[in-house]
Amino acid sequence: MRIIPAIDIINGKCVRLTQGDYNRKKIYNENPLEVARMFEDAGLEYLHVVDLDGAKSKEIVNYRILESIANRTRLKVDFGGGIKSKKDVRIAFDSGAQQITIGSLSAKNPELFIEILNEYGSDKIILGADAMNEKIAINGWQENTSINVLDFINDKRKRGVKNIICTDISKDGMLEGPSFILYQKILGNNSEVNLIASGGIRNQSDVLQLLELGCEGAIIGKAIYENRISLKELSDFSMSGVSKSSN
Repeated sequence: MRIIPAIDIINGKCVRLTQGDYNRKKIYNENPLEVARMFEDAGLEYLHVVDLDGAKSKEIVNYRILESIANRTRLKVDFGGGIKSKKDVRIAFDSGAQQITIGSLSAKNPELFIEILNEYGSDKIILGADAMNEKIAINGWQENTSINVLDFINDKRKRGVKNIICTDISKDGMLEGPSFILYQKILGNNSEVNLIASGGIRNQSDVLQLLELGCEGAIIGKAIYENRISLKELSDFSMSGVSKSSN
């Protein structure tokens, strides 16, 4: 199971939102590269970077920060937010992303998403399946849809998706525990996918429970920044025999 710390970016700064609300923003560091190096120094291997400006925009915005992190650390970065076209996909990979997460585009233009998936391969493209009340939300979670998250994932799996990040928006930033029931439903129907859990993780016990459910990875953000879980704990977990990197 991969331990994946998160850096969310607004105006070039490392922030966290609560339930995806841009009006409930807290700045934790003005230098995302500094934060990434802190994760690297702790022995972590992976990083999830989200361009929150891009997520609300029509295109990728903070790719220079991605470029800086990718060029100046050894972290394996997956990047999401603002990937709305093939041009954005190229920019993200050219800027050093090892994987990219596509959410809004996969819901609004599924054929283009599958075209990108086939062009770059299922190892490089992660499906972003973020939901409120089990309905997919898009455009930085500012727009709700009527698409059921389980149906959405099942459809994309049948068309070649292998890696999925799923956030229950109601849990995100709340530090009340992840959406175990939702993840259990997803894996019950799609046991062969690599499911990465995101949102609500508060401690190492939550991480262990996600591992037991069969999640391939866990994205952890606010619990790190609020000192609910230490980098040493995460590093020890990721290097222990219980956890084994799959990439």
